[in-house]
Amino acid sequence: MDLDRSVPVWPQVADELRRRLDAGRYKPGERFPGTVDIAAEFDVSQSTAQKAVAALRREGRLYTILGQGSFVKDDV
Repeated sequence: MDLDRSVPVWPQVADELRRRLDAGRYKPGERFPGTVDIAAEFDVSQSTAQKAVAALRREGRLYTILGQGSFVKDDV
């Protein structure tokens, strides 16, 4: 995925992750990739990855268990 670096990047990363969720790439209850992995895949900072994941959490697509990571909600 080519990111447009002239505009904020985290929404672009969140959009791609959203597309993957919609396509069923991540199954309900499955552990979602961590922010370190997302940052490496998209070649962005970890804080950018954190913002993208936080947006998906706010939308109710993910939930987080402290110390275990983020998981895909059943009703995505």
